[in-house]
Amino acid sequence: MDDHAERAGDVDINAIMRMIPHRYPFLMIDKVADIVANESAVGIKNVSIAEPHFQGHFPTRPVMPGVLIVEAMAQTAAVLVVETLGAEAAGKLVYFMSVDRARFRKPVVPGDVLYVHVTKDRTRGSVWRFNGEAKVDGTLVAEATFTAMIMDD
Repeated sequence: MDDHAERAGDVDINAIMRMIPHRYPFLMIDKVADIVANESAVGIKNVSIAEPHFQGHFPTRPVMPGVLIVEAMAQTAAVLVVETLGAEAAGKLVYFMSVDRARFRKPVVPGDVLYVHVTKDRTRGSVWRFNGEAKVDGTLVAEATFTAMIMDD
């Protein structure tokens, strides 16, 4: 960590909803912890059987879709961006530009607590590149590198 990096406190669900525009059923994180502005953050997702995607994915063996794990990475990154840029970034949209090297290593199921570790790789203007890892009980379940553009809504 950079000696000058600023560590923020945890961000609860109410603050997340002030920072990013996502809402149920597409809000994929419940809390963001360990935020280091302009560097990294950890999103936390309590995976529940009550989530609508489990009705069809898969009814006899519910598994969280990999694309939703990547979405949780993006939402965690969006909170990191708002924390880094300050209040003027709150509510702006973060659009995926690319997702690279996505790997899904183990199913995520109801009852799991998903920890989404996001680290900023670089920034050029309004374009940010991140590395993401998702873990359950310390085991890597998914990873991806992604690029996003921050835009007004």
